[in-house]
Amino acid sequence: MHFKPSVLALLLAAGMALGATPALSHGDVVPQAVNTEGLEPLGEDWRETNPYSGNERAITIGASAYNQNCARCHGLQAISGGIAPDLRYLEIGLDGDEWYKERVINGVVRDDKVYMPAFAEVLGQEALWAIRAWLETQHEE
Repeated sequence: MHFKPSVLALLLAAGMALGATPALSHGDVVPQAVNTEGLEPLGEDWRETNPYSGNERAITIGASAYNQNCARCHGLQAISGGIAPDLRYLEIGLDGDEWYKERVINGVVRDDKVYMPAFAEVLGQEALWAIRAWLETQHEE
């Protein structure tokens, strides 16, 4: 019996051929590059709070970056289907920024299982804070 490779497997192989590194979480995901042109470069040291909060350019970039890199687990429009936290309820301000920063830099591992890969080195601070800026526009109490 011959099985056709899944579309995901083909995309993963194509991404690997182009030098992309898979992020292992709820499945094999090849992070998509994010064009952060037009955003203030932030340097190496991570900011404590989101420098792009309310920045329209960052929000536009963040919406696209979220859909390409986060929606698979966290759901379209940040509405989780139960796999990962519903990010609409992520606090606005310092507490939410700290929680977000911790997870995008370090990922989440429990019982030696990766629940969320670390994205900081793959996407960079500018792209990840842009995603956070977009998430703030989806916030619900």
